[in-house]
Amino acid sequence: MALYIIYQEDRPDGAEVRAENREAHFAYLAKHKDILVIGGALLAEDGTTRTGSVLLINVPDRAAAEAFSREEPFRKAGLFSSVKISRMRRGQWNPAAAPKTAEGH
Repeated sequence: MALYIIYQEDRPDGAEVRAENREAHFAYLAKHKDILVIGGALLAEDGTTRTGSVLLINVPDRAAAEAFSREEPFRKAGLFSSVKISRMRRGQWNPAAAPKTAEGH
């Protein structure tokens, strides 16, 4: 198994696409909870506006990471202006430093 980070930036006009595919996106992540380490929206500095998504997955190889990304509903709907998939290794691990809420508080 290997860790892959998937960094996806929304199209500037993607808010409607994001809204229309939100439920399918969350259902897809739930279906793959066995490989999803962490995922979350990228935010503008206002802390509310979504600008993309980051997913960290644990899969056998790059082909599996690419397949997962290709089938992700936001990507299939054309939400992203760019998608970058990179293999990584787990270095420091400090869950205690993570925020207690999704908003980062």
